[in-house]
Amino acid sequence: MTDSRLAVIVLAAGQGTRMKSATPKVLHLLAGLPIVAHVLATARELDAAKVIAVVRHERDRVAEAVTAALPHAVLVDQDEVPGTGRAVELALEALPAGFDGDVLVLNGDVPLLDAATLRGFLAAHRAEGAPATVLTAILADPTGYGRIVRASDGAFERIVEQRDATDDELALDEVNAGVYAFGLSGLRDHLASLRTDNSQGEKYLTDIVGVLRAAGSSVSAMPVAEPWLVEGINDRAQLSDAAARLNALIVRGWQLAGVTVQDPATTWIDLTVTLAPDVELLPGVQLKGATTVATGAVIGPDTTLVDCEIGEAAVVKRTDGTLAVIGRGATVGPFAYLRPGTDLAEDGKIGTFVETKNAKIGAGSKVPHLSYIGDTEVGVGANVGAGTITANYDGVDKHRTVIGSHVRTGSHNVFVAPVRIGDGAYTGAGTVVRKDVPAGSLALNVAPQRNIEGWVGANRPGTDAAKAADESGNK
Repeated sequence: MTDSRLAVIVLAAGQGTRMKSATPKVLHLLAGLPIVAHVLATARELDAAKVIAVVRHERDRVAEAVTAALPHAVLVDQDEVPGTGRAVELALEALPAGFDGDVLVLNGDVPLLDAATLRGFLAAHRAEGAPATVLTAILADPTGYGRIVRASDGAFERIVEQRDATDDELALDEVNAGVYAFGLSGLRDHLASLRTDNSQGEKYLTDIVGVLRAAGSSVSAMPVAEPWLVEGINDRAQLSDAAARLNALIVRGWQLAGVTVQDPATTWIDLTVTLAPDVELLPGVQLKGATTVATGAVIGPDTTLVDCEIGEAAVVKRTDGTLAVIGRGATVGPFAYLRPGTDLAEDGKIGTFVETKNAKIGAGSKVPHLSYIGDTEVGVGANVGAGTITANYDGVDKHRTVIGSHVRTGSHNVFVAPVRIGDGAYTGAGTVVRKDVPAGSLALNVAPQRNIEGWVGANRPGTDAAKAADESGNK
């Protein structure tokens, strides 16, 4: 049910210069989703009455990602006044008239903070009744973070930035995690008093805590259970660290749901992937996008699937596939390349060093090895010989090849599209098919073999081949 007394503000206006990227920091992908999408997913789980995202850098790109992740989120543009305090000030203007609840402020670059932790944080905030609550973390190395200073009785006193801290304060290991819960009335009253007379010329949200304390209001602070939950992403190294941690959680979750993962260290699964019980993932597997894998399928080793659908008991090994559908009991690989539009029906086979594109291959049909099958339809029970190529491009347009049911094609065939091979037809080895083959026919390119005796000795005298031929003739 909607929490009518909760509004969530997601700060996503920053540039993230330390990423050294043309892509805004919050749009870098993590487990298949933009960083900010993880934060918005957490906000959605909290069932807040209003979710507000503050944007600025690459505004349109970030806004598009926000809307895709959470369509009902309200977008607020940060103005020329920089700083998190100003971002929150503008966000409050988007709250509906009459709202008088709590405001939870999240950072768009802190993707691992989960809804369960935040529910506990909000419950503590509401139980304390303080105008503000700060989420904190205990770090083995707090260097660079603002320290939490507490009174002798453990009550929160203030946040001191590292550059302003005394030696005793620098020794403190509790730090500000940058996540806050505020009562709206106290927050709104004091935001206007924030100033920009600091080294960065920004309105800092952290200063509101000091303002509240100076006004005689109490502020509480709650440590998070695991420090990694509040780790932000500021550079590529931190992005990879977060990706590894999140992937480990995803893999373990699927293992507990009945999926066998032989080597979690080399298995990567996007959050958007769906796996059934009794799926087996071998080492070196990457499952991305909207990939789904049905019961009993075996994927890997060394396989990457993007937006693919894998049927029950299918086997896909050493394969790179995108937007492909693999039917129940079918086998793929090793060393297959499935391009978009590949559709292999049940019990079919796409074998070793086969590339397929926009190809529909019927039930029980096989393309065992060394072939390119593009813009093609194959019926049921057909066998496509080794080295077959569907020549689908005439230099201007693509054309289709249709291979009927129970067709047997010879090795090293070329089908020059558009062409149709009728049901039950055969083609001879080395045949180039340029016109339709009627059902039940045998297509051949007839060219008698001619042997020119003595050619090697006459044209390649003194070579090893000539010597071997001469010796063979003397035996």
